[in-house]
Amino acid sequence: MIQRLEIGARMSEVAVHNGTIYLAGQVASDASADIQGQTGQILAEIDALLARAGSDKSKILMTQIFLTDMVDFAGMNAVWDAWVVPGQTPPRATVQAALAKPGWKIEVVVTAAV
Repeated sequence: MIQRLEIGARMSEVAVHNGTIYLAGQVASDASADIQGQTGQILAEIDALLARAGSDKSKILMTQIFLTDMVDFAGMNAVWDAWVVPGQTPPRATVQAALAKPGWKIEVVVTAAV
């Protein structure tokens, strides 16, 4: 069985299958914020989505981070480091990429266990 949350015409925000939670790429709702503001918004949304799916950030299996400019790497990491659970830091990849909306500085994709 596949459970989907926040289903839209184009995509779902969450899919849960066989004990694994897959989140769509999360972006900031306020694209005018700086990298730390956008990162904070995204991490709060990830917390909320994981909670709705019956999990939390301590159960993240993998994170993929897309930055529009690697100059923002340190600022993003400052927020990330304060957010992750010590001793439970997940595997992570961070790459530079063009994002769909010009104001977005970061997009984060998470896979977690239930």
